Amino acid sequence: MKKTIFPLLLVLLFATLACSVFSSPATSGDAPIGDGNIIFQDDFSKTNSGWDRSDWDDGQTDYGNGVYRILIKIPSYDAWANPGQYFEGDVRVEADATKVSGEDDNDMGLICRYSGTPESPSYYYFIISSDGYAVIGKVTDGTSVYISSDQMEPSAAIQQGTTSNHLRADCIGNNLTLYVNGQQVASATDASFTGGDVGLVAGTFNIPTAEINFDNFIVRKP
Repeated sequence: MKKTIFPLLLVLLFATLACSVFSSPATSGDAPIGDGNIIFQDDFSKTNSGWDRSDWDDGQTDYGNGVYRILIKIPSYDAWANPGQYFEGDVRVEADATKVSGEDDNDMGLICRYSGTPESPSYYYFIISSDGYAVIGKVTDGTSVYISSDQMEPSAAIQQGTTSNHLRADCIGNNLTLYVNGQQVASATDASFTGGDVGLVAGTFNIPTAEINFDNFIVRKP
């Protein structure tokens, strides 16, 4: 069982986060016809849609070849990125996540209700690993804790290895739910945060390298 609570990266996204609490919901790219519940989406085909673009000794977060890429180069390290939006109340966040390289002992997932600064962020996160584990957690002023269970739990819904997984995070009232490939894999109840930005997160545990690609990012009103 995975028990490590991932440490937080505290040096990213100064430019992006500075505008995140003031931005109005927007759409990047064309929304599917007839889907009026979409309030933001990005297929990462345009590199100016607001996501962080950083390259440092321990990792990288950037667009690349029509996806959004998070690369981690050291063990026990995570990086996140946000599009610089603000959503009050209920949201449903979705994306496709694919491990490109590194061992399967990693984490990748979605963020909702993000606020604060890189040094002291607060948000909910919904993560899986490439070896088939999942958990929901929250970060409060930079301190992370799992809230759906004491540790990451195995799930047969997760496609392991380099196979893509479709992730969905429902942040509805106090109810938080993680779905993978259409199946519920974790749930939690928490009333700490009511609104904020959305985002992506990926990282490592004991193995030093993880490269995760994300695509088809969508935020809906449930």
